[in-house]
Amino acid sequence: MAEDQLLGPLLLARSAIDRSAHLRVDEEWLKRAWNDTTTQVMVVDQGRSLVRRVGEDTSIVYFSPAEAPEGERYLLGVDAEGIAYFAVAASLPQSERNGSQRAAPPMGPGELPEGEAVPAGLRQVGVLLGDRDAGLMVYAVALEAWHTTHEFCPRCGSRTEVKAGGHVRSCPDDASQHFPRVDPAVIMLVHDADDRCLLARGPQWPPGRFSVLAGFVEPGESLEHAVIREVAEEVGVVVRAPHYLGSQPWPFPRSLMLGFFAQATTTEITCDREEIAEARWYTRAELSEALASGEIRLPPEVSIARRLIETWYGGPLTGDW
Repeated sequence: MAEDQLLGPLLLARSAIDRSAHLRVDEEWLKRAWNDTTTQVMVVDQGRSLVRRVGEDTSIVYFSPAEAPEGERYLLGVDAEGIAYFAVAASLPQSERNGSQRAAPPMGPGELPEGEAVPAGLRQVGVLLGDRDAGLMVYAVALEAWHTTHEFCPRCGSRTEVKAGGHVRSCPDDASQHFPRVDPAVIMLVHDADDRCLLARGPQWPPGRFSVLAGFVEPGESLEHAVIREVAEEVGVVVRAPHYLGSQPWPFPRSLMLGFFAQATTTEITCDREEIAEARWYTRAELSEALASGEIRLPPEVSIARRLIETWYGGPLTGDW
């Protein structure tokens, strides 16, 4: 295994838009941009947006400001042509075909109806969207999730107001300002001296659904120490030399996943049953056989967990959750 190999393009870490932070506090510019007919607006509703497949291309359905529903506005940025992009947190417009939204978004490109706008989340379409739309959807979903849970001032309880293009909530009573929160989490592929990888299943998952280990960074803790602590707590394995490989936003609701490889110095597994239902060591051959037989399934391609596993394995794998 080449530990110096990068994870490659992470599907939710892509972007093609300048976030234009300096424009968030320019009220005159924000007004002009909202009144510009070229401005593009995506609607985000509980982590979903409208998407459309045309041939091999899947993209977000954008609206003009005049067409967009009422709701909180978030400035997402400006592209190379000077076109502004906003998100509006509101109920999704109805389906174009039958006047009602589909109950469940499709899971793959072959299941997306040709030409029809349907609601979908990042887990369903993050792998299908281009760089621009993937980056904008991750951004909008994360902002919406934060705003939804931070309507009131934590200091005095007053209802806060959206400011700075959706990047600040301000308290009108005590003048405090509150900013979008990001929770760092380490996610690590543990391998041993025999070059086996350690995969585990959470107790809330059905049998056969496996992934790598992960956990949140605690206050006053380095990323490397978080890797060592989480592995020891969850499976009782001692690791050393955590090796950082890359990061990806995971807005469910507001995490930043920081990917590592870590070398195990012990191999006996003792699961914390509240966190881990089962954990196993796999050689490459054993993992390939388990996937082929359907014994286990791996996280979807959109996840950094899948990329960590495939980087260790040395190539693409099949068998999504």
